[in-house]
Amino acid sequence: MNISVNWVDGMLMVGKSDSGHAITMDGPPEIGGENLGVRPMEMLLLGMAGCTMIDVVTTLKKMREDLLYCETKVSADRADEYPKVFTNIHIHFIVKGKDLDSKKVNKAITLSAEKYCSASIMLGKTATITHDFEIIE
Repeated sequence: MNISVNWVDGMLMVGKSDSGHAITMDGPPEIGGENLGVRPMEMLLLGMAGCTMIDVVTTLKKMREDLLYCETKVSADRADEYPKVFTNIHIHFIVKGKDLDSKKVNKAITLSAEKYCSASIMLGKTATITHDFEIIE
């Protein structure tokens, strides 16, 4: 995998992926940014949330669950001192579907957290990662 990030001006950057997509990143005004894009540390959490969601959706479909909707809400704390790594991350899954089995939902989330989600497992080296879920019919 190869990516590139080009500096535009101030703290504004454009990242480009191997798959041909681009994302704008920027910093807050207090460090010279103009708040024109997501922060790089937010990108880490977004990547982790997307990675684990792919696992959970794929696993539930393989389990033949009638999944109609999945959302993750992530909250995180960072260390006060440099490097300001994530210390605690909580992932809340909201899933909707017809007659979803809570044991299967829990198993899909656990498999992602412990086996499949590379991003979660990497971030778990510095942060305590917890998760929970709610099922909406």
